[in-house]
Amino acid sequence: MAVSKLKITQVRSLISQCKRNRDVVKGLGLTRVGKSVVVENTPAFRGMIKKVIHLVKVEEADV
Repeated sequence: MAVSKLKITQVRSLISQCKRNRDVVKGLGLTRVGKSVVVENTPAFRGMIKKVIHLVKVEEADV
């Protein structure tokens, strides 16, 4: 069974965000506004995305 992928794009700056939010965004592999990464759609990544949903845009990735 193939795991689906999610494309995550950082759309807001991390300036004035708490350390926890900065660490979660860094853990997702994002480094600056406009950068995108593709990750697997697993409960761990979904939980991380839920914590910083106000900073990122999430879409289904075409594999």
